[in-house]
Amino acid sequence: MTIERLVLSTIALLILWSCGENEAQKQAETMLEKAGTCYEQGQYDQALTMIDSLRKVFPNAIDARKKALKLYQDIELKKTQQELLVTDSLLQAVNHDYTYQQEKVERDKAALRATPEELTMLTLTRMKRDSLRTQFEVLGAKIRYIHKKQKEMK
Repeated sequence: MTIERLVLSTIALLILWSCGENEAQKQAETMLEKAGTCYEQGQYDQALTMIDSLRKVFPNAIDARKKALKLYQDIELKKTQQELLVTDSLLQAVNHDYTYQQEKVERDKAALRATPEELTMLTLTRMKRDSLRTQFEVLGAKIRYIHKKQKEMK
């Protein structure tokens, strides 16, 4: 093979490769748009799945992957905020139940009427309350971390 043929073959391969890269970038952008639509419709898990697929199928689509990272953070933030609201509501309800049970057990102890079932229920409610508090704190920390990462990306 002559030098001219080698150069021409290399140029042809580069042209074909760049066309393939452009097509891959377009497909990645399309997948990213679909993920964005899912996010807007509140289908967070489906949007996250599409982003994960985009990252696996198009590892060289750098621009789309950068945009996908921002969308991924937005989705995780929204999901975590919603989970925090639910956890907060549950925590308030359980805390109210615990306070009521604790006051009742204290009255029953003073009157020497406290039953083992009451004491067990109080302990279980306290454990549930403590578990929800921990979950609440973890979700709050996750939200703060996502906000920190979003600021770093700007």
